[in-house]
Amino acid sequence: MFYARNLFEGIPLRDRDVFIWNTFIRGYSDKGPCKEAIVVYKKMHQNGVLPDRYTFPFVIRSCGVLSALREGKEVHCNVIKHGFDANGFVQSSLVAMYSRNGEISSSEMVFSEIVDKDVVTWTSLIAGYVQNGWFMEGLDGFRRMVGLCIQPNAVTLVSILPACAVLNLLSLGEMIHGLGIKLGVDSDVSFINTLISTYGKCSVDGNDENVNRARSLFDKMVVRDIVSWNAMIAVYEQNKLGSDAIKLFRRMLDENLDFDYITLVSVISACAQSGDFKNGEWARHLVTSKGLENSSSITNALIDMYTKSGSIDLARDVFDRLPERTVVSWTAIIYACAVNGHGNDALEMFSRMLKDKVKPNSFTFIAALTACKHSGLVEEGRKYYKSMNEDYSIVPSVEHCACMVDLLGRAGLLTEAFEFIENMPVEPDAGVWGALLSACSTYENVELAERVAEHLFKLDPHSETYYVLLSKIYAQAGTPEKAARFRKLMKDRDLRKTPGHSSVEIYLRSHKFPSGSQSHPSGESETSKVYGNPLQVVSGT
Repeated sequence: MFYARNLFEGIPLRDRDVFIWNTFIRGYSDKGPCKEAIVVYKKMHQNGVLPDRYTFPFVIRSCGVLSALREGKEVHCNVIKHGFDANGFVQSSLVAMYSRNGEISSSEMVFSEIVDKDVVTWTSLIAGYVQNGWFMEGLDGFRRMVGLCIQPNAVTLVSILPACAVLNLLSLGEMIHGLGIKLGVDSDVSFINTLISTYGKCSVDGNDENVNRARSLFDKMVVRDIVSWNAMIAVYEQNKLGSDAIKLFRRMLDENLDFDYITLVSVISACAQSGDFKNGEWARHLVTSKGLENSSSITNALIDMYTKSGSIDLARDVFDRLPERTVVSWTAIIYACAVNGHGNDALEMFSRMLKDKVKPNSFTFIAALTACKHSGLVEEGRKYYKSMNEDYSIVPSVEHCACMVDLLGRAGLLTEAFEFIENMPVEPDAGVWGALLSACSTYENVELAERVAEHLFKLDPHSETYYVLLSKIYAQAGTPEKAARFRKLMKDRDLRKTPGHSSVEIYLRSHKFPSGSQSHPSGESETSKVYGNPLQVVSGT
């Protein structure tokens, strides 16, 4: 673009027609920096050259890439002013631009005004829905497009597959894979990359069949780009196959392939979850040699790794070296202090964050409440819980409430914890009731434990954890026969352990939250109905 600009500026103003201006704008739109495309567009106006239907798609796309909503709206006004608001290519660009800026209603409005909707138009809408987390709407848009006999292309399939991954719709993902083969796009690199990610994210309950399918796709690729390698390394990391992730990364280096910050985030996270801190230090050295020390994603991954290893001083060293600290960085270090027993340090970090004029978010408060519960800071916990709503208009979520119940329960305030649950602003889930049941076990409160268990067995009758806790409570209370019956029920019902997840950890690594509920609409699980209430079974009633 440097040479292109020199040539452009050497052309006399009178000889710069709309074709030359469009070519120059397109160059910046395609090659970057996109902001220059907008600057050149404005100069084109100032020089009295009228844009045509080829000008606007490039300028609008640049506004989308830059999340420049104000400029995008100004260009939209010019589109209407110059009479191109009915042009299909321009309209499709507007749909994509508004979607990239999170303006879904504006995107839908432009889409509804398009008379002849082609695959590009539909793909812009579908991609907008999925990119903004409107996964069901994206799937519905895909269904409507196919229902109108509009054949999707590779970009359409790449746009819809992430919705299948997030919603764990493996069968639909497989169908789209088959459709890609039928349409002849199964050699498209972006399509295969997205399939690798989709199969990897749909691998659950320790079943590595889909991980193997992802690896098979990766191995069969004739041409792989850096996204291909990143996708496969991330699949291993997300499925707790850290050693495989590191092994593949080493192969990548052996083949003299370049890597980026996304690669290193997955590798560092793999080291963290596998406990391979020797390779973690090696990865940090690569970060330095690559000049990526200031990447917030990498520093958050490093803080997470040192948090898991208990190396709080190293976590703080990474944090202190940051030239700019975002709310994500502050949340990471607060959480690191919290889970390593440095509650007061965590709250001190929270205060420093406020002094730096950084506004806490929902996850920051979870980190602060975690610090309070691990360090027994009841009054501080009450203060932060109250502050999040009153000072920051953050409505407490289930996890905030679970932290408070755990905090009160650990302090022996069982009655207050029970009353807190009854007055929660959201419906309590198994995690909330489970925190109180754990406290009942600690303080040997059988009567309250049975009341809590009634709720738990309706919400999550599959979890082994609650049976173990209640069995322990009965044994402590001198009723070993009930404890033995619970252990027998666990064996008869083939119960499973429920894996624990911290939303702060998920947030720091930019992973999606699980969505959906397996419980019955009434709040009582179907399995509970089939097997019966465990308390009644044990009591013989």
